[in-house]
Amino acid sequence: MVRAAVLPAVGAPLEITGIELPEPGPGRVRVALAAAGVCHSDLSLCDGTMRVPVPAVLGHEGAGTVVAVGEGVGHVAPGDGVVLNWAPSCGSCHHCSIGEVWLCADALTGAGAVHARRTDDGTELHPGLNVAAFAEETVVPAGCVLPAPDGIPLTEAALLGCAVLTGYGAVHHSARVRAGESVVVFGAGGVGLAVLQSARIAGAGQVIAVDVSPEKEELARRAGATDYVVASDTTPRAVRGLTGGRGADVAIECVGRPVTIRGAWESTRRGGRTTVVGIGAKDQLVSFNALEIFHWGRSLTGCVYGNSDPARDLPVIAGHIRAGAFDLSAMVTGRIGLEDIPAAFDDMRAGRGGRALVTFG
Repeated sequence: MVRAAVLPAVGAPLEITGIELPEPGPGRVRVALAAAGVCHSDLSLCDGTMRVPVPAVLGHEGAGTVVAVGEGVGHVAPGDGVVLNWAPSCGSCHHCSIGEVWLCADALTGAGAVHARRTDDGTELHPGLNVAAFAEETVVPAGCVLPAPDGIPLTEAALLGCAVLTGYGAVHHSARVRAGESVVVFGAGGVGLAVLQSARIAGAGQVIAVDVSPEKEELARRAGATDYVVASDTTPRAVRGLTGGRGADVAIECVGRPVTIRGAWESTRRGGRTTVVGIGAKDQLVSFNALEIFHWGRSLTGCVYGNSDPARDLPVIAGHIRAGAFDLSAMVTGRIGLEDIPAAFDDMRAGRGGRALVTFG
């Protein structure tokens, strides 16, 4: 038996309870978690913005140590440190065949996902986003584990599994920030802080952070922001004022609300690029009129998992971390236990802090 944070139903409080894991059969791996990041996507699963079968063990950003492997698993062995990959690619669908592994047809379907059971009543539990990282241990398909980069503590390597890959990829793969460009980042939470650091690595000449909380300014500047704007109805005007009246070359939105998506769009210059990383609800609409699309010549793109290939990008990111260019600790504003996850959700709702890490052991 291990402890886990279980979502019994959409909108219900999390329950910290004992669960029973199956033995790692063929093609599966059992991992003892060192840490798991509390991501806004977990909150979106709780409130129904994103839909998954329930009851479920949440958590998708984590790292730990392999406890056991099933038949046919050769890329990791017991004792190895691993990063969880919540969106494993199948390697054979259309998107995988053209190199778009982040859009793999199987990534969000839960194909091959491992189900645990509650110890108190035997109820089957779904893994929230394939890996069920809000637990002391988890059993996952082999494609959901990647060897952890050498020299990076597992408690911090957990952030690589979502926030860092998403933030780094948003800058380098989706927005394709070029040296000297100006970048405005909406939202200074976990992903936003990773975007700020990645924009600095890309050589952005000016990096503007936008957030509702004045208290996040120091956090954002530590991550690489050269300017800080407290979000308001006049945010686009403020961004244009900081960029010679033109607007930023690139806007990256990490909130997922119509007002911030629209604000990011309006904050870019004519011909600028807006990348939306944040996840909003399907009934939240963003409006553009036909004339402005023509006149401004801006582009608007979505971004899934940073448009990243974890196997390709993790070694590159690890190199930046070891070189001191990317500081994982600068993203962490709280180290908590399983029972503290609901309070971390409250902080996210209120716009407080960066990334909270659930630590085990």
